[in-house]
Amino acid sequence: MLKMKNNLKNVILKYFLLFSLLILGLLWILQFVFFKTLYKEQKINDIKTVANEIKKLQNTNNYKDTLNYLALDKSVCIEIDNSNYYSLYDSTYFGKGCINDIPTTYKYKVDFIENNKEKEVYTIRNQTFKNETIVYAVKLKDNNYAFINASVEPVDGTLLLLSKELLIITILILILSFALAYFISEHISNPIKQMNHSAKKLATGNFDVEFNENSKILEIEELSKTLNYTKNELSKIEELRRDLMANISHDLKTPLTMIKANAEIAKDLHLNNKEKQIEDMTTIISETDRLTILVNDILELSKMESIKEDLTKTKFNLIELIENIIERYKVLQETEKYKFKFIHKEKEILINADKKKIEQVIYNLVNNAINYTGDDNLVTIKVTKSDNILVEIKDTGKGIKEEEIPYIWEKYYKNEKKHKRNLIGTGIGLSIVKKTLEQHHYEYGVNSKIGKGSTFYFVIPKEK
Repeated sequence: MLKMKNNLKNVILKYFLLFSLLILGLLWILQFVFFKTLYKEQKINDIKTVANEIKKLQNTNNYKDTLNYLALDKSVCIEIDNSNYYSLYDSTYFGKGCINDIPTTYKYKVDFIENNKEKEVYTIRNQTFKNETIVYAVKLKDNNYAFINASVEPVDGTLLLLSKELLIITILILILSFALAYFISEHISNPIKQMNHSAKKLATGNFDVEFNENSKILEIEELSKTLNYTKNELSKIEELRRDLMANISHDLKTPLTMIKANAEIAKDLHLNNKEKQIEDMTTIISETDRLTILVNDILELSKMESIKEDLTKTKFNLIELIENIIERYKVLQETEKYKFKFIHKEKEILINADKKKIEQVIYNLVNNAINYTGDDNLVTIKVTKSDNILVEIKDTGKGIKEEEIPYIWEKYYKNEKKHKRNLIGTGIGLSIVKKTLEQHHYEYGVNSKIGKGSTFYFVIPKEK
């Protein structure tokens, strides 16, 4: 049996109503369970307050008027007698708490006066009204005695009125809670439903969707901004993926076409021409090497992105490493007239890093400089040692636009959409450079001016 899932609106409504019912339940419990106890404590405090006031005001002007006011204000009954049980004062307030039956009053008065007590509290049953009554007896000056009494049970009319009011309040709170919960749930759930609808479109590859960032709820607004950022990044990734597929297809197609063409020429046209066959075979080998480099670079980048590969650090001479790399381009220097300028003051700079990976970084940066340098075919490599070691590889090409610099480290990103066949290496060298330098935690970047070339650099920090 499938378990039904609640939508956000119903969940908010449910919890809001449960909260309201909890509050109302507490109010009803306080009304019918604790109200009498609280009322009793309050009446006892009122009686004691009146008794203290009577002691202070004894024999003062307007004494009886003040007693009348206290009796009415605190809803108590006050009686003052002398030692002969003669009533000197009896309050004009005759509420449900006042004791009118003489046998009951006579008992506690005799007990208090005959035993010469200073103060005493009596709890009795009022025979007239059949309710619990508290009597507070206190001795005054001149052998006079004050007896203050009041019912400690709420008046039935008061309880009935409170019950009616509580019922009305309960109905109003439930209606208001439902209305408020419905409004809040609509206010929260509608933007989320819209985001969900747009997110489903985004999942199908539709990058034209827009998430509304003008919500009055901070968290929803931030989520919308995050989704818009995600959408834009996914759109870039999708564009890069298409470019990557097109560029890889181009880089694969060209050498394969040349291999096939040269193989057919060697077979059909140059069958008896040994010299021409050697040229054809050389071209085939060269293009095969290019394919191997391309496949190796793709595999290397894929491995770096999918697996966190550990570095194998060793100490080696950076200057010697760069000189060995430049030596590899001897054929280019002779055939294509490329010039390599290596600037350094030290003959030896020892660093502790993954030699194979740093070699690949420098090799890829030099390849990039070869592919984009100017008509002078000059590539400059410069190593400067101070607190840190700065490695720079400079070309004299057309430069990179400032807005394109953040994207040049992406796979096959071109500052011109039209794909150009690289003279050396592949179009994913800078991606490998980025991954490797980030593995080493080296700072890296590029400085470029339009028409004056670009300088790629990375910084090897001083060992601590």
